[in-house]
Amino acid sequence: MDFFNHTKKMTKEEILNRLWHDYITKNPHAGEIYRSFTDEGETVVNDHIAFRTFNIPAAGIDVLAKTFTRAGYVYRGDYHFEEKHLYAKHYEHEADKDAPRVFISELITDHFSPFLQETVRGISGKIPKGLPESGELVFAGNVWGRPSYERYLRLREESEYAAWVYVHGFCANHFTVSVNHLKKYDSLQKVNAFLRERGFLLNDSAGEIKGSPQELLEQSSTRAGLVEVDFSEGKHSIPACYYEFARRYPDENGNIFSGFIARSADKIFESTDFYKK
Repeated sequence: MDFFNHTKKMTKEEILNRLWHDYITKNPHAGEIYRSFTDEGETVVNDHIAFRTFNIPAAGIDVLAKTFTRAGYVYRGDYHFEEKHLYAKHYEHEADKDAPRVFISELITDHFSPFLQETVRGISGKIPKGLPESGELVFAGNVWGRPSYERYLRLREESEYAAWVYVHGFCANHFTVSVNHLKKYDSLQKVNAFLRERGFLLNDSAGEIKGSPQELLEQSSTRAGLVEVDFSEGKHSIPACYYEFARRYPDENGNIFSGFIARSADKIFESTDFYKK
């Protein structure tokens, strides 16, 4: 399908509403968490949305970012993750300071085996003509067809991140509750206890809370909910997307920190690592 004729500039609200709808449809546990907070009288404000991709011309960071830059977002910072071989950028809306930040990361594929690189080349070759320029890429999901479970497992041996993108494709990897805007649950300790009481699994890699007030950012997250995927070899349950929680602190000038801490984000990435209940 040629997407060029469907290229359009979407408003920030249209983009965010569509992403949220897709996210909670694919990840029912996220909707349950959202309702759990609102049932407690909380107003849930989104701190940031994140996306994953590969460093390929058809779908690298700058390509995915076009959907947002056309809607008023601007580049604010970049990040390097040497151990996981990732590079990332974050964007903020130039006019609306309350709009959620956007965090987009990409896997540096030439750091990996010929098998992984061949897989990514195959993916890149199947991205429909015109889709990268259409503004639809961030909603597109897996556009290269039914994945192979055997290939998924082999990719996991090298990179959980690569295996995740291979299956799920382009979509919001997670939304993030701004703990700063919660009243009753105004710390990550309270948020995490609230989630555990309701049976949600937390990412405890390097501890449940990543970061510190001294670093001006604390983060925690659920483990990605399991979803059944129709692989070419049959159906298997694997991790999909997760929900994150962020508490930001003011710097010495009283300005709330708006960026990210690479060391903490490195562990947050592991929220989608494979597990079985």
